[in-house]
Amino acid sequence: MAEKHKVKIHSVSKISPPSSDSVTASTLPLTYFDTLWLKFPPSERLFFYQITDLTFDLFNSVIIPKLADSLSLTLLHYLPLAGHIMWPADSAKPAIYYFPDQNDGVSFTVAESDADFSHLSGNNGNREAVEFHHLTPQLSISDDKAEVVAIQITLFPKQGFCISVLTHHAVIDGISKTMFERSWAYFCKQLIQMQQQNLNNSSILLPTELIPCFDRTLIKDRKGLDVVYANHWLAFQSHKRSLKLVSMPVLKAHSSVVRKSFELTREDMKKLRDKVQGNEVLIRKAKELHLSSYVLTCAYVYVCLVKAMGVEGDAPVMLRVGANCRSRLDPPLPVNYFGNCVSGHGTPAKVSDVVDPENGIAFVADKLSDLVKGLKREVIEGSEEKILNLLKYVKEGGGQAPGRLLGVAGSNRFDVYGSDFGWGKPKTVEIILDRVGSIYLVESRNGGGAVEVGVVLEKPQMEAFSSLFVNGLN
Repeated sequence: MAEKHKVKIHSVSKISPPSSDSVTASTLPLTYFDTLWLKFPPSERLFFYQITDLTFDLFNSVIIPKLADSLSLTLLHYLPLAGHIMWPADSAKPAIYYFPDQNDGVSFTVAESDADFSHLSGNNGNREAVEFHHLTPQLSISDDKAEVVAIQITLFPKQGFCISVLTHHAVIDGISKTMFERSWAYFCKQLIQMQQQNLNNSSILLPTELIPCFDRTLIKDRKGLDVVYANHWLAFQSHKRSLKLVSMPVLKAHSSVVRKSFELTREDMKKLRDKVQGNEVLIRKAKELHLSSYVLTCAYVYVCLVKAMGVEGDAPVMLRVGANCRSRLDPPLPVNYFGNCVSGHGTPAKVSDVVDPENGIAFVADKLSDLVKGLKREVIEGSEEKILNLLKYVKEGGGQAPGRLLGVAGSNRFDVYGSDFGWGKPKTVEIILDRVGSIYLVESRNGGGAVEVGVVLEKPQMEAFSSLFVNGLN
């Protein structure tokens, strides 16, 4: 078991947008894409930046001021992130409120860790899931008020630093989160360059593709699902108008739960695609398949995971995909729409079909292909059934037994490794998930169209998964 790491909190402050006549109190409504996730746990990304000669003085006098100043500039374009979710008694649903005269801003923690940076940011072995907990900030959430974003910057002396971005699930999906992070990185890098040239930072302009669109009228809610979802959350908690998050299973603080990263290269993708397209069962079906790198990765990882976790027989599993709905709505949303606009969909399958030695991967790929091709407007626009299924998942303590509900977080299309704050691209980007059986995707740190897959499992399961993953590609 890894030793317990010491973390020293140097400061906790609030970062607010610069004072300006244009910065006024504002309210941003939540759509049904948002209220669906009102009480779900937040999502977190960790960015590790390696600087081997980094001292506390350099960290505290250069890096922290630059990150804080650029975050303030970024919030000028992302004002709702500096606010809070609130649910007034006279409102049918919550909204995001920003009040500049009430010290609204983003929680900003500066910390120092004695942990091994190379170990946490490496991808050559198991890392205990609890080893990342001391790098995580906390969102302040009460019955009446919920923070939207919390950030922690942690120094690893003589090794580097990491940035943790924790976001409320009801405000930001992965695409919007990436846009905010890329905007912050852009401002920080520009700020460094302009100060080196003795130029005024007021001339820094955010690129058009990073300017968020907050127009909620673009979401057509024909069934009033935003309020329907909010009412179901009310009923779920005995009609108490509380913003506190639901209680989900938490990771036990022991060494048996580990996380590990794997990579599927472009060559691996070709092998998987050839394997699926050459499957005799699918050839007889003579159907056109949607075999994106996302579908192929999910199919392969799902099969390895079910086998590694020892799920047997005809037990049911749920195969899921997630999709960005911006281009799929009618009319479509702009690519820079900021908020939640993703939808997950699943289809049941028998374990025996998933783990079939000859046809398992092709079987799952076929199922996932059908799900993706079926993502039409009437499917993604939402329904009361969605919130009922979600609440059933919560009541069951986070879903069925591990390995029975198969889905992934993240995407290999977010370009998270492009977040260069001025000190180079990150060595590693992690999505923090603690539930056994969790899977997340990012584009590979090595580029070349490869996909990085993160998995959280018990140690014996991870050994089995590693063997299956590597040997299945040979």
